[in-house]
Amino acid sequence: MTSDPAASPPARALAELTLDELLERLSSSAPIPGGGSAAAIAGAMAASLVAMVAALTVGRAEYAEAEPMARELGATAASVRDELIELAQRDSEAYEAVVHARRLPRDSDEHRAARAASLADAVRLAAEVPLRTARVAVRAVELAAGIAPIGNRNAASDAGVAAQLASAAVRGAILNVRINLPYLPADAPFRLETPAELARLEATAMDREAAALADVAARLG
Repeated sequence: MTSDPAASPPARALAELTLDELLERLSSSAPIPGGGSAAAIAGAMAASLVAMVAALTVGRAEYAEAEPMARELGATAASVRDELIELAQRDSEAYEAVVHARRLPRDSDEHRAARAASLADAVRLAAEVPLRTARVAVRAVELAAGIAPIGNRNAASDAGVAAQLASAAVRGAILNVRINLPYLPADAPFRLETPAELARLEATAMDREAAALADVAARLG
Protein backbone atom coordinates (compact mmCIF):
# COMPACT_ATOMS: atom_id res chain seq x y z
CA MET A 1 0.00 0.00 0.00
CA THR A 2 2.71 2.42 -0.99
CA SER A 3 0.99 4.46 -3.73
CA ASP A 4 -2.41 5.84 -4.59
CA PRO A 5 -2.56 6.45 -8.34
CA ALA A 6 -5.83 6.37 -10.20
CA ALA A 7 -7.09 2.91 -10.95
CA SER A 8 -10.17 1.68 -12.76
CA PRO A 9 -11.85 -1.59 -11.86
CA PRO A 10 -10.50 -4.55 -13.79
CA ALA A 11 -12.52 -5.22 -16.93
CA ARG A 12 -12.11 -8.93 -16.43
CA ALA A 13 -11.22 -11.24 -13.56
CA LEU A 14 -7.53 -12.10 -13.37
CA ALA A 15 -8.28 -15.75 -14.09
CA GLU A 16 -9.82 -14.75 -17.41
CA LEU A 17 -6.68 -13.01 -18.68
CA THR A 18 -4.15 -14.60 -20.98
CA LEU A 19 -0.66 -14.92 -19.58
CA ASP A 20 0.52 -11.98 -21.71
CA GLU A 21 -2.39 -9.83 -20.50
CA LEU A 22 -1.72 -10.70 -16.89
CA LEU A 23 1.97 -9.88 -17.15
CA GLU A 24 1.18 -6.65 -19.00
CA ARG A 25 -1.21 -5.62 -16.25
CA LEU A 26 1.38 -6.48 -13.58
CA SER A 27 3.94 -4.39 -15.49
CA SER A 28 1.78 -1.26 -15.64
CA SER A 29 1.75 1.71 -13.29
CA ALA A 30 -1.69 0.72 -11.99
CA PRO A 31 -1.55 -0.48 -8.37
CA ILE A 32 -3.65 -3.56 -9.11
CA PRO A 33 -2.95 -6.34 -9.52
CA GLY A 34 0.11 -6.09 -7.34
CA GLY A 35 2.36 -8.20 -5.20
CA GLY A 36 -0.45 -9.77 -3.21
CA SER A 37 -2.12 -11.12 -6.32
CA ALA A 38 1.23 -12.19 -7.74
CA ALA A 39 1.97 -14.13 -4.56
CA ALA A 40 -1.36 -15.93 -4.77
CA ILE A 41 -0.79 -16.75 -8.43
CA ALA A 42 2.65 -18.15 -7.61
CA GLY A 43 1.02 -20.35 -5.00
CA ALA A 44 -1.60 -21.49 -7.51
CA MET A 45 1.17 -22.43 -9.93
CA ALA A 46 2.86 -24.40 -7.17
CA ALA A 47 -0.32 -26.30 -6.39
CA SER A 48 -0.79 -27.01 -10.09
CA LEU A 49 2.68 -28.53 -10.26
CA VAL A 50 1.90 -30.75 -7.27
CA ALA A 51 -1.25 -31.91 -9.05
CA MET A 52 0.81 -32.62 -12.17
CA VAL A 53 3.38 -34.70 -10.30
CA ALA A 54 0.54 -36.62 -8.65
CA ALA A 55 -1.09 -37.25 -12.04
CA LEU A 56 2.21 -38.54 -13.41
CA THR A 57 2.44 -40.92 -10.46
CA VAL A 58 -1.05 -42.40 -10.47
CA GLY A 59 -1.48 -45.44 -12.71
CA ARG A 60 2.24 -46.27 -12.87
CA ALA A 61 3.00 -49.80 -11.71
CA GLU A 62 6.29 -48.80 -10.12
CA TYR A 63 4.45 -46.28 -7.91
CA ALA A 64 1.49 -48.49 -7.00
CA GLU A 65 2.27 -48.28 -3.29
CA ALA A 66 2.28 -44.48 -3.42
CA GLU A 67 -0.85 -44.20 -5.55
CA PRO A 68 -3.44 -43.66 -2.77
CA MET A 69 -1.37 -40.86 -1.26
CA ALA A 70 -0.64 -39.37 -4.68
CA ARG A 71 -4.35 -39.30 -5.49
CA GLU A 72 -5.12 -37.55 -2.23
CA LEU A 73 -2.33 -35.01 -2.67
CA GLY A 74 -3.39 -34.32 -6.24
CA ALA A 75 -7.03 -33.73 -5.32
CA THR A 76 -6.08 -31.47 -2.43
CA ALA A 77 -3.66 -29.56 -4.64
CA ALA A 78 -6.42 -28.87 -7.15
CA SER A 79 -8.58 -27.43 -4.38
CA VAL A 80 -5.71 -25.31 -3.04
CA ARG A 81 -5.02 -24.03 -6.57
CA ASP A 82 -8.63 -22.87 -6.91
CA GLU A 83 -8.53 -21.15 -3.52
CA LEU A 84 -5.39 -19.26 -4.45
CA ILE A 85 -6.77 -18.15 -7.81
CA GLU A 86 -9.79 -16.75 -5.98
CA LEU A 87 -7.52 -15.03 -3.45
CA ALA A 88 -5.52 -13.41 -6.25
CA GLN A 89 -8.73 -11.77 -7.44
CA ARG A 90 -9.83 -10.83 -3.93
CA ASP A 91 -6.47 -9.23 -3.24
CA SER A 92 -6.91 -6.89 -6.20
CA GLU A 93 -10.45 -6.08 -5.12
CA ALA A 94 -9.32 -5.39 -1.56
CA TYR A 95 -6.75 -2.86 -2.66
CA GLU A 96 -9.24 -1.33 -5.07
CA ALA A 97 -11.42 -0.68 -2.03
CA VAL A 98 -8.51 1.13 -0.36
CA VAL A 99 -8.07 3.34 -3.42
CA HIS A 100 -11.80 4.09 -3.47
CA ALA A 101 -11.87 4.93 0.24
CA ARG A 102 -8.96 7.32 -0.13
CA ARG A 103 -10.89 9.24 -2.78
CA LEU A 104 -13.96 9.82 -0.64
CA PRO A 105 -14.72 13.48 0.13
CA ARG A 106 -13.38 15.03 3.30
CA ASP A 107 -14.79 18.56 3.11
CA SER A 108 -16.86 18.23 6.28
CA ASP A 109 -16.65 16.49 9.63
CA GLU A 110 -19.31 14.04 8.51
CA HIS A 111 -17.46 13.26 5.29
CA ARG A 112 -14.15 12.88 7.10
CA ALA A 113 -15.67 10.49 9.61
CA ALA A 114 -17.25 8.41 6.85
CA ARG A 115 -13.99 8.37 4.89
CA ALA A 116 -11.99 7.30 7.95
CA ALA A 117 -14.40 4.46 8.69
CA SER A 118 -14.38 3.27 5.07
CA LEU A 119 -10.60 3.46 4.89
CA ALA A 120 -10.18 1.53 8.14
CA ASP A 121 -12.43 -1.25 6.86
CA ALA A 122 -10.64 -1.34 3.50
CA VAL A 123 -7.16 -1.47 5.04
CA ARG A 124 -8.23 -4.24 7.39
CA LEU A 125 -9.45 -6.26 4.40
CA ALA A 126 -6.24 -5.47 2.48
CA ALA A 127 -4.33 -7.10 5.34
CA GLU A 128 -6.73 -10.00 5.89
CA VAL A 129 -6.73 -11.24 2.29
CA PRO A 130 -2.96 -11.77 2.00
CA LEU A 131 -3.01 -13.40 5.43
CA ARG A 132 -5.48 -15.91 4.02
CA THR A 133 -3.20 -16.30 1.01
CA ALA A 134 -0.25 -17.08 3.27
CA ARG A 135 -2.27 -19.69 5.14
CA VAL A 136 -3.39 -21.42 1.96
CA ALA A 137 0.05 -21.16 0.35
CA VAL A 138 1.55 -22.95 3.37
CA ARG A 139 -0.72 -25.83 2.49
CA ALA A 140 0.76 -25.78 -1.01
CA VAL A 141 4.27 -26.03 0.44
CA GLU A 142 3.15 -28.96 2.57
CA LEU A 143 1.65 -30.66 -0.47
CA ALA A 144 4.91 -30.22 -2.36
CA ALA A 145 6.77 -31.73 0.58
CA GLY A 146 4.31 -34.61 0.55
CA ILE A 147 4.66 -35.44 -3.14
CA ALA A 148 8.43 -34.92 -3.37
CA PRO A 149 9.51 -38.25 -1.81
CA ILE A 150 6.81 -40.45 -3.36
CA GLY A 151 5.98 -38.93 -6.73
CA ASN A 152 7.22 -39.97 -10.14
CA ARG A 153 10.99 -39.66 -10.00
CA ASN A 154 11.05 -38.17 -13.48
CA ALA A 155 9.05 -35.23 -12.14
CA ALA A 156 11.14 -34.71 -9.00
CA SER A 157 12.35 -31.35 -10.25
CA ASP A 158 8.74 -30.23 -10.70
CA ALA A 159 8.05 -31.05 -7.07
CA GLY A 160 11.06 -28.94 -6.14
CA VAL A 161 9.84 -26.01 -8.22
CA ALA A 162 6.43 -26.36 -6.56
CA ALA A 163 8.00 -26.17 -3.12
CA GLN A 164 10.00 -23.06 -3.98
CA LEU A 165 7.09 -21.29 -5.66
CA ALA A 166 4.77 -22.06 -2.77
CA SER A 167 7.30 -20.87 -0.22
CA ALA A 168 7.78 -17.66 -2.21
CA ALA A 169 4.00 -17.24 -2.24
CA VAL A 170 3.91 -17.48 1.55
CA ARG A 171 6.69 -14.95 2.02
CA GLY A 172 5.22 -12.59 -0.57
CA ALA A 173 1.79 -12.70 1.01
CA ILE A 174 3.34 -12.04 4.41
CA LEU A 175 5.00 -8.90 3.06
CA ASN A 176 1.62 -7.66 1.90
CA VAL A 177 0.17 -8.20 5.35
CA ARG A 178 3.06 -6.42 7.01
CA ILE A 179 2.86 -3.34 4.81
CA ASN A 180 -0.77 -2.83 5.79
CA LEU A 181 -0.55 -3.49 9.52
CA PRO A 182 0.87 -0.05 10.44
CA TYR A 183 -2.24 1.59 8.96
CA LEU A 184 -4.45 -0.15 11.50
CA PRO A 185 -5.07 1.33 14.98
CA ALA A 186 -2.15 0.63 17.29
CA ASP A 187 -4.40 -1.25 19.71
CA ALA A 188 -6.31 -3.24 17.09
CA PRO A 189 -6.24 -6.95 18.02
CA PHE A 190 -5.52 -7.90 14.41
CA ARG A 191 -2.45 -5.67 14.35
CA LEU A 192 -1.22 -7.00 17.70
CA GLU A 193 -1.85 -10.69 17.11
CA THR A 194 -1.02 -11.16 13.45
CA PRO A 195 2.81 -10.80 13.56
CA ALA A 196 3.12 -13.97 15.65
CA GLU A 197 1.05 -15.91 13.15
CA LEU A 198 3.08 -14.52 10.27
CA ALA A 199 6.27 -15.72 11.93
CA ARG A 200 4.79 -19.20 12.37
CA LEU A 201 3.62 -19.36 8.77
CA GLU A 202 7.00 -18.28 7.45
CA ALA A 203 8.85 -20.77 9.64
CA THR A 204 6.56 -23.59 8.54
CA ALA A 205 6.98 -22.68 4.88
CA MET A 206 10.75 -22.60 5.13
CA ASP A 207 10.85 -25.90 7.01
CA ARG A 208 8.62 -27.73 4.53
CA GLU A 209 10.42 -26.19 1.56
CA ALA A 210 13.74 -27.42 2.93
CA ALA A 211 12.32 -30.90 3.48
CA ALA A 212 10.94 -31.04 -0.05
CA LEU A 213 14.18 -29.85 -1.59
CA ALA A 214 16.16 -32.41 0.42
CA ASP A 215 13.94 -35.18 -0.94
CA VAL A 216 14.24 -33.80 -4.45
CA ALA A 217 18.01 -33.66 -4.19
CA ALA A 218 18.13 -37.26 -2.98
CA ARG A 219 15.96 -38.43 -5.85
CA LEU A 220 17.97 -36.51 -8.42
CA GLY A 221 21.10 -38.20 -7.15
